[in-house]
Amino acid sequence: MFTSLRSAVTIFLVLTTSVHAQDAEPSVTLEHRGLHGYIGSHAGSTPDDYRYGAGFYASVWSLIERPIGGFQIGLPSTWLTPDSSDNTTEPLCPVGTTARDHWPERGPTYGSVFQTVEGGLGYWAGNRFHYGPPKFSMNATPNCYSTEVASPGWPFFHSSEPLPDDMLGIAQLSNRLLVPPDGLTFKGTPKGELLGYAYMALPLTDARNNPQPTGPQSWTLFLDADNFKGPLAYYLPECWSRISRAYPFDHGRCLDSRPASGPVAGSMEINTVPEFLARDTDGVLYTRIPQLQFPVDDAGRTVLVRDVAMYSKAALWDDVLRWRHGGDAPKGAFKTEGMARPEIGTGPVTYRQNKKKITGINELATPTIFPGNVFGLAWSDDVMVQDGMAKFPTFFRDAGDTRESITAADVPAKTTLRDRAFPGPRTNPPPYTAEPLDGSWATPGPAAGPFETVLADGSTVRYFWYRFIDQPVFQQFDWSDQRRDDLQQLIVKIHTAWAIDDTYLPGCDGQLASFDPQLFVTPPESMAHGYVPIVTWQGIKTQ
Repeated sequence: MFTSLRSAVTIFLVLTTSVHAQDAEPSVTLEHRGLHGYIGSHAGSTPDDYRYGAGFYASVWSLIERPIGGFQIGLPSTWLTPDSSDNTTEPLCPVGTTARDHWPERGPTYGSVFQTVEGGLGYWAGNRFHYGPPKFSMNATPNCYSTEVASPGWPFFHSSEPLPDDMLGIAQLSNRLLVPPDGLTFKGTPKGELLGYAYMALPLTDARNNPQPTGPQSWTLFLDADNFKGPLAYYLPECWSRISRAYPFDHGRCLDSRPASGPVAGSMEINTVPEFLARDTDGVLYTRIPQLQFPVDDAGRTVLVRDVAMYSKAALWDDVLRWRHGGDAPKGAFKTEGMARPEIGTGPVTYRQNKKKITGINELATPTIFPGNVFGLAWSDDVMVQDGMAKFPTFFRDAGDTRESITAADVPAKTTLRDRAFPGPRTNPPPYTAEPLDGSWATPGPAAGPFETVLADGSTVRYFWYRFIDQPVFQQFDWSDQRRDDLQQLIVKIHTAWAIDDTYLPGCDGQLASFDPQLFVTPPESMAHGYVPIVTWQGIKTQ
């Protein structure tokens, strides 16, 4: 599940619109269910101890030729849930949560929608600032899809205002890279370069009992790009355990305490794709979706995911714990003795359009495991390739209970579908804003700023420098001075010892993608270590 099911419902209500051709014949409608399915891989088993980290390298590319509105497809992304295999009968989601109250089909345990880390690369219908390439976002759902957490301040794109102070869940860790609420932008126009990312459980804080039992696991995002390597941010353990405060059954069952449910392999979720629909003079229905494109290498294949790995505590956890207790600083590289490589598998995709199964696509773009445990698509010789990009089918025709893929030449000219252009995104979206700063954003508040930068998507980002422990996410807790000081000093050590050009992930063969240079920042001279940049506003400046 690449994004929240609640967001998908919102998209359904907003995007079902109709437009008509200027003449009465034919009638053309614009709807939102043009394509759905999962281009998925699955991972084989690994030892149970290898559930404390998961990562892989995913291809980065512009899936669409130009930005369009109402479009949501994830590029290969992760999917982490807590291991609930010991519970087969009791609901993990309490009454009053979105999943428990509205999705009885997920019962009896609701384990698949209890807690997730499902972010990664992609396009979201809620993105406000579009520029062609995808973005990267840390999307998570800590309480049965009642709340979403995607950055140090905001949920998944659909709110101008930040999360309430007591629902913030991500701590900014890097002092070199901004985390905008609309997602991290990339340099240039990627065409299949790779981005490595892994979520690793780290013991940044100890287990505690108040205000609810909370484990020691801080799930930390590590990135491997050409111009940035290392930890970016992490989910506080309390982000996960807070659901158990009034629901004791969940004590010890959340991602703060439990390992991941099993091996993780990247998949693409095709969620919301606009479509034009029209009938010919015989009443046969034809449809058109936007042109999707995939990078193709010299061997005629699209690489989607490679170098999938699962990690035990021997990879990094043990070294960080010793470091906290006075040991030597680890280099940060994941140790190979703590890494397992699961076998990856795949199968045909069930593509659907308006709930009808589509035929003919798997034969053109066949999900395949290539040598070296690499997951991707093998393309038929019949597929058009331009400038190194394979073109996905765009036209379809009703065929009884199914819908078949066809070429443009098969579409009657009178339907006008060949000439239709999909609407672009909003041109003046409202900004994300936490300003004027108040509550956790203002007390104790920033140490320097504001500063501004303009990203590749055309948006302006405003940010302040906060002492790490003073950033908004921590102000909801009544921590002792000693606990706050201990964490602050650990972050100073991390900033001192772990550079953005060091090695962390195990690496891969292939060119790495680069993040937008305008995301990079340099701390003020007096704040070189122990301070982080926190975004407070992102929007289009009119002056």
